[in-house]
Amino acid sequence: METSERVRLDTYFGKIARAFTPPERPSSLLITHLLPERPAFVRAVGTVSKLRAVLPKPKSVDMGARREVERSTPCDELSRDMFANPDAATAYLETRAPGEPVVLVDVGGYFAPSLQELSDRFSGRLLGVVEDTENGHKRYAELGSLPCPVLSVARSPLKDPEDFLVGQSVVFSTEALLRGRGDILHGRPALVIGFGKLGSSIARLLHAKGINVTVYDIDPVRRAQALSQGFGVARDRDQAIGAAGLVLCSTGAFALRGEDFTLLKNGAYVATVTSSEDELELSGLPDGYTRANSGEHITRYQTTGHYFYLMNHGNAVNFLHGASVGPFIFLVQGEILASVRLLARGDLTPGLHEVSADDRATIAATWLSYYNR
Repeated sequence: METSERVRLDTYFGKIARAFTPPERPSSLLITHLLPERPAFVRAVGTVSKLRAVLPKPKSVDMGARREVERSTPCDELSRDMFANPDAATAYLETRAPGEPVVLVDVGGYFAPSLQELSDRFSGRLLGVVEDTENGHKRYAELGSLPCPVLSVARSPLKDPEDFLVGQSVVFSTEALLRGRGDILHGRPALVIGFGKLGSSIARLLHAKGINVTVYDIDPVRRAQALSQGFGVARDRDQAIGAAGLVLCSTGAFALRGEDFTLLKNGAYVATVTSSEDELELSGLPDGYTRANSGEHITRYQTTGHYFYLMNHGNAVNFLHGASVGPFIFLVQGEILASVRLLARGDLTPGLHEVSADDRATIAATWLSYYNR
């Protein structure tokens, strides 16, 4: 990033932070993709709250960004197991923010499995959670009765530009990897599993490239939406997996279980838009499959009479090329800062909440003043 762009970004976040810094700053823990531009956002979180630690998403850490963040804030290792165990989760929170009012800023529902225990057992006060992704939104919604407020930005209109551009980056990276092996998208029927914001964006972009696209989603409403937009909709999921030359997984949950991989036709490619631990049950792959590198960032899985290719080890394929969506992601990050202020007030009831339309308008107007040039 050029120096002028860094200055602009810091100035933008400075203005947003001033608008949304609460009178009494809570402590916070931040889960984030630690990409090259992310330190500016981390600093802003540290302005609206007392940032006690950053937990970078394991598969998306730029070491330069990490070193920059570590000059002022500890970076701790993150895993699903870390917060799946209530004892370990509580002990961690007690280590970083004992007795303090805390906001948890999440990407993907990491805190969800232990949220009730954290709320009950933590020596401080758990003010609530800010969740950034649709996957995480679902994880918290599935808990039913929430012990604290969860402010979700996953379905905010400010996230729509990001979702569209992430879809573009997924298609770009998928095609780049294919071309790196001397292959192309065309002539390879695609199956998109999951027709939410990202899946629908991916399906439209593939279709625009002349690719034959079939869609599958467990939600019949989304299947109807896909059909209305001109996509083929799989009646039989297993048959659709077996007919596809490219399977793109965009569900935020297990799109392919272990036994599903055996349905793939020989030579099919599999790619995802999130981490392998969320989207692919590779641990359930039947015995007998071996792995081998088959080109840059391509793994070949093979057993007697069957083989398929996995892109980027099953992790988000677009992170191979920076996963950049330009300055549009700063809109959502601004809304995360506004969410921290709302939770800091301490007056929201337990349950799912959203930022107000007025706050979103403030963020959008500020963003436009810096990036509509």
